[in-house]
Amino acid sequence: MQTVTVIGAGLAGADCANYLATHGIPVRLIDIKPNAYTLAHSNPDFGELVCSNSLKSNDVFGNACGLLKEEMRKIGSLVIEAADATKVPAGNALAVDRDAFAAFITKRLRENPLISIASQEAESIPEHGICVIATGPLTTGKLAESIAELSHGGLHFYDASAPIVAAESIDPEHSFSGARYGKGGDDYLNCPMNKEEYTAFVRELVGAERTILHSFEKREIFEGCMPVEVMAARGEDTLRYGPFKPVGLRDKDGNRFYAVLQLRKENGDGSAYNLVGCQTNLKWGEQKRIFGMIPALKNAEFLRYGVMHRNTYIDSPKLLNADFSMRERPDVYFAGQITGVEGYVESAMSGLLAAVHIATKLAGKTPVIPNRHTVCGALSAHVSTPNADFSPMNANYGILLPLETPIRDKKERYRALSERALAEMDAYVAHLA
Repeated sequence: MQTVTVIGAGLAGADCANYLATHGIPVRLIDIKPNAYTLAHSNPDFGELVCSNSLKSNDVFGNACGLLKEEMRKIGSLVIEAADATKVPAGNALAVDRDAFAAFITKRLRENPLISIASQEAESIPEHGICVIATGPLTTGKLAESIAELSHGGLHFYDASAPIVAAESIDPEHSFSGARYGKGGDDYLNCPMNKEEYTAFVRELVGAERTILHSFEKREIFEGCMPVEVMAARGEDTLRYGPFKPVGLRDKDGNRFYAVLQLRKENGDGSAYNLVGCQTNLKWGEQKRIFGMIPALKNAEFLRYGVMHRNTYIDSPKLLNADFSMRERPDVYFAGQITGVEGYVESAMSGLLAAVHIATKLAGKTPVIPNRHTVCGALSAHVSTPNADFSPMNANYGILLPLETPIRDKKERYRALSERALAEMDAYVAHLA
């Protein structure tokens, strides 16, 4: 059996390598860890979550990313299996203990006898044999040059992450536990502000000093990872209708608030909390000063400051087939955010599907693409359908084909779309067997 080379052991590469190996296909997995790290990595294990946000909603019938997770469970995703095994309380969201999550994935990959791991930096794309490039949004060096040459250029955007604070440093007198509308129990800490506090916070946030961008990096910012200071600059009330919205949040005395910042557990033991929706490119000293204006965070200990990463993706609609292979060179596949899917789960999905299609091809069969009734199929279509204004895409119900009989009620429509997608995915998985 032909050995498949997978470059990169992030979420996309991990899911790809695992699926291939569990289906009897030898894999050579190349990753720089633990010998070296990108600027955004620090954990020697594979499958490291760089951004501190969760893997989004786990609601299968009301959220497209929750639906995507269930589609991936049906196919056999290592990433989703790891997330389910290491999840921490977060309401309807699938948040994980990041260290335990990465350890789970690494153990599975290292224990599989069909996966040989090379801890080195890949500097070029192999000239022969099937290769999957899953090097993530921070691809640099000679490999980036090789990809740029093969793909006739590349595109860039920014991906921002939020700060993390120590739980014990959060002021309990100015915070209260509880999820929005009481859903999810006490999985969140809420940090309320009155009008004067919020107005002062926004004023300082807008005028704060930001990290200087390198001249070679573009200034476009993807809406899905909008820095909090950029949102605030769009109007004083923008945050109150976004990540600081007070709707559905009351303390134990039933009080309502002008604005509320939510904090979510960053790990299983609840020793660290993530500032939900506060992705930022502010200088570190400015982050401590300005977020410290929020009463609950006046003495906060920052375990990690928010950072903004350069994120690179290829012009996939011009380059890729729907099976994630290159049109000009069908033995080379791309997977992960470099393809223009946006998000942890979406990235893992692309690696998983690339592996499915490779396994099908090696079995002498013609790969079949999931249809656009499924999130998997819709995202596959997004990265392979001609689009002059191509940009990264998250899982969302808007990319699915509409129902034959329209349903006006959003909740009922989402449920119907999800039920249809899961039925289609059952049929797809049965076809793969």
